[in-house]
Amino acid sequence: MHDVTERVSTRALRTTQIHPVLLSGGAGTRLWPLSRAIHPKQFLALTSDRTLLQETAARSLGDAGFADPVVICNEEHRFMIHEQLHGMGIEPQTIILESAARNTAPAIAAVALWLMDRDPDALMLAQPCDHLIGSLPDFYLAVAKGVPAAQAGHLVTFGVVPDKPETGYGYIRTGAPLAGVDGVRAVEHFAEKPNTETAERYLASGNYLWNSGIFLMSARQYIAELERLQPDMVTAVREAISAGKEDNGFFRLDEACFTAAASLSIDHAVMEHTDKAAVIPVEMAWCDVGSWRSLWDVSHKDDAGNVEQGDVILQDVKNSYVHSDGRLVAAIGVEDLVIVATDDAVLVADAAHAKNVGKVVEQLRRRNRSEETHHTTVYRPWGYYRAVDIGYRFQVKRIMVKPGARLSLQKHHHRAEHWIVVQGTALVQRDGENRLVRENESVHIPIGMEHRLENPGKLPLHLIEVQSGAYLGEDDIVRLSDTYGRA
Repeated sequence: MHDVTERVSTRALRTTQIHPVLLSGGAGTRLWPLSRAIHPKQFLALTSDRTLLQETAARSLGDAGFADPVVICNEEHRFMIHEQLHGMGIEPQTIILESAARNTAPAIAAVALWLMDRDPDALMLAQPCDHLIGSLPDFYLAVAKGVPAAQAGHLVTFGVVPDKPETGYGYIRTGAPLAGVDGVRAVEHFAEKPNTETAERYLASGNYLWNSGIFLMSARQYIAELERLQPDMVTAVREAISAGKEDNGFFRLDEACFTAAASLSIDHAVMEHTDKAAVIPVEMAWCDVGSWRSLWDVSHKDDAGNVEQGDVILQDVKNSYVHSDGRLVAAIGVEDLVIVATDDAVLVADAAHAKNVGKVVEQLRRRNRSEETHHTTVYRPWGYYRAVDIGYRFQVKRIMVKPGARLSLQKHHHRAEHWIVVQGTALVQRDGENRLVRENESVHIPIGMEHRLENPGKLPLHLIEVQSGAYLGEDDIVRLSDTYGRA
């Protein structure tokens, strides 16, 4: 049956080109310690070999009427997004860079204005990059149903038919069917995340749907409604686009202009106030992976109800999520727990309280702890580095440079560096002179010396870096020139 549905919905979509809009925001708090501010959950492979970002992008692959995606994201994530999409053979129309997080209403407005300059009649399918959809045929069918409504000027959202009294999602109360548009209903009102008693009442009524946060609409119509309801926001975003610049394949919004836009969600800015909101009820195995419990729900379990990831040994354990990023984790005689171990942090929580992990992250933020923002492995456009050891006036890192990649030409005011090549060949520039450094060879970079590291080979370059000096922070980097536009 799904094969037939997929063919029908795909044929319907082919008649109209839809621009997928990938909304890649998020603070990286709800799945800590796997997710961090610099590496939030959309960049993690949680339920398959693909990351959540890749799963979202994959929905628009194939001959189903979709244009190449447009991505809008935090500037910190731009190279990670490019690399993950490139690895799937996806070349986005553009990646729009936000200088500051302003929530979904200004973000979608920026994409809408960018698209309207190129396709005045563009239809946008705006999707968060950290959700899962288990049934693509049902998703395609719902999008196909929404096309006529969006073309008629409605702002269409997709409401998931609830199967339990969930308190972690917002809800949509459905109204009357829209005349002349099959399967689409008016929106009576939006409801915030309810308490348990209210959620049970919503479920029993049969009139409420979970708010998926996915929208199909005309770019022109969205801007018209936003201009009516939030004119100052549209002015700020339009100026951010006008003053924005192309930057090495990315489009960078003007920082001052975009920051002037109010930080509002599309629900609060538009959908709760417009008379053009419409909703399509869907059953597409949707999950926003917004908590450890929801990740447990959608993951493969053993006969005892456990989810095991990584190097894990369980004895008499039931209904638990146990994840290791490297070290061995053993658990005995427990149930309904979340246990997550990374290189630098371990989370142990009762499953019913794991949704409160954000309070731990807030404590880390107040204490200025690095575990809130990044892992011990930090990804860069040229590769990655990983902290190995740190002590008084020294730090040791392992560095990987991708084939053909190179770091910026830089210098440091407070530290010297010693590089030992353990695999591959490095091309090292020191004060304008180039030198090849091979396996088991080393080179010293004194304080203040201009230098650059490059991998001229066809295999990854691995080296150990020993830093020494009075200050070892990452902000002691003076970039003189940079392939990736960071100077």
